[in-house]
Amino acid sequence: MKLYSAWRASGPYRLRIALALKGLPYDYVPVDLVAGEQRSEAYGAVNAQHLVPTLDVDGERMTQTLSILEWLEETHPEPALLPKAPLDRQRVRAMCGVVACDIHPVNNLRILKQLSAFGIDEAGRSRWVARWIDEGFSALEPMIVRHGAGYAFGDTPTMADCLLVPQIYNANRFGVDLSPYPALVAAGAHALDHPAFKAAHPNLQPDAKA
Repeated sequence: MKLYSAWRASGPYRLRIALALKGLPYDYVPVDLVAGEQRSEAYGAVNAQHLVPTLDVDGERMTQTLSILEWLEETHPEPALLPKAPLDRQRVRAMCGVVACDIHPVNNLRILKQLSAFGIDEAGRSRWVARWIDEGFSALEPMIVRHGAGYAFGDTPTMADCLLVPQIYNANRFGVDLSPYPALVAAGAHALDHPAFKAAHPNLQPDAKA
């Protein structure tokens, strides 16, 4: 396996967690998003969307984080990152959707760069980020209160934690007040005690910058 990754980007961070949880080794291929390497012709041949991550498995290249997580679950089912009961699986997928569909897409690097191009200053961009994180975390908090038992759902890591931990990391980067979300914060902190989550942390990646 080869993972085209960027140290601080949420999508690759999610996959690094999942790959570590499942004990799957991979080669790390850094893509410098700030320098614009993702827009190069060479990377476009790898990922036509010019986004990270891309997971290359024996020459088969996969994109879109949620679909790759589902593929990993289907092809490497242990340890499971989805519960057994269909309704529980739906709930974990719903948690993932809050992050992957409703928070992250409007806060990623290309959106923030476009906001800058529209003349919105750093303070305005930070308010923008916080607005969408708050809305998503307000939905996740009661879900975690109801279904969490250490982790976001239940007492073992699931895909929900793979998405939640990177989103909390981003929230902290932008100085978002997380005090309204104690169950969410506690679940994220608990996950970070797990060796797989520790290994996937942005600061430990080969392309990490100070």
